[in-house]
Amino acid sequence: MSDLKSTDKKSNINVTVVTEFLIGQSKPEDDQYAFAYHITIENNSSQAVKLLTRHWIIVDSNQQQKEVQGPGVIGEQPRIEVNERYQYSSGVVLKTPIGTMQGSYQMVNDLGHPVEAPISPFLLAVPNTVN
Repeated sequence: MSDLKSTDKKSNINVTVVTEFLIGQSKPEDDQYAFAYHITIENNSSQAVKLLTRHWIIVDSNQQQKEVQGPGVIGEQPRIEVNERYQYSSGVVLKTPIGTMQGSYQMVNDLGHPVEAPISPFLLAVPNTVN
């Protein structure tokens, strides 16, 4: 497992990512490498926020890029109160044993102002493939 924490100083939304390789769901002989990512979104701002949409950029080690955009996360558009956190897990399948993801969440606060929470690039890697 590896983890990454992103903090957007303007919005005070912290995003922490922990990744893991899912060996039981992977088929290396068919170029299928499954990864889970566990997200914690922490609202340290002065307003509650509602997560409206997500945007991910996924790149494998062949430089094949895929973008994912859509409403909410795992079928939810959670409201995150001040000093509260929201956690969820999801997954992705790559054609290579190494890749990266990055992106952002688009939110709105209680005053109706847009809030963007960027997610710094994080590594997806089969154990022992990266030194």
